[in-house]
Formats: sequence, C-alpha cells, structure tokens
Amino acid sequence: MPVRPPHPAVPRGAKGVWAAPGGGIEPGEDALTALRRELREETGLTITADPPHVWRQEIDAVHAPGLDGLVNDYFLVRVGHFRPRGEMTDAWLAADEHLDAFRWWRLAEITGHTGPELFSPRDLATPLAALLAAGAPTRPIRLGL
Repeated sequence: MPVRPPHPAVPRGAKGVWAAPGGGIEPGEDALTALRRELREETGLTITADPPHVWRQEIDAVHAPGLDGLVNDYFLVRVGHFRPRGEMTDAWLAADEHLDAFRWWRLAEITGHTGPELFSPRDLATPLAALLAAGAPTRPIRLGL
C-alpha cells in the first residue's frame, strides 16, 4: 500500500512509501492478534494459523517525526492471489490512514522499481530475496530503515 505524506513513515520529500498492511497493537492484543485484525481490516484476508515472525524493524524518532519511534514486525503470510478489499472504505483509508492503493509486487518488480515511491524497508529486495530463497528464519531478522 502506498502511504503518502503527511505520515511518519514517509520521509520528507518522498512522494510515498509502499508498505505492508499494518498498524498499532491495541490494548489487550498481542502481535499475532493485531496482525489478524489489521489484515482483516485493511485487506479482507482472514488467517487462522500463526505465521512465522520473519523481520523486525525499529525506526527511531529522528525518522518518525512526532513519535517516539516505530517498530514494525513482519510475518510471512502465504496466500493465493486475491483482490484486497478490507472492512474500511477507500475514502476512510485515504483520509485516516493516508493510503492510496493496494498492489501485488513480484520480486523482480521490487528489484527493478525506479518510481518516485520508496519501499519500507528501503532495501526490501535484499531481505525478501533471502526469505524466498531460504525460507523463514528461526528468529526475526533485524532490518534497517
């Protein structure tokens, strides 16, 4: 999903950032419960299995203005192709979440992307290629910005 400014995930001067579905952990939730809720709300995907936790990204407050920082946990969820259609309207996603679109990407498209938007993480192609080649790690791999 491309997140557009103003949003703490979008650096100054960037047109937008392609990011995985996600959001905050609400009171009483653990990471997997929040994952299930966010996937359902934003994409309409319902999962029942516990997917492996593959990456962890910690962004300090310098790169997330207005926040103490961000922590992004990534899980490997394998699904067949489907058209994302979550519980929230396009207008609500655009206004409240600053989201403009959903899109499926192939690794080669990510590697060759030259558009004005960035990815989160910035070098998404490297850890994604390693994940696809080697499978899920036994512990989450720490990612940079």
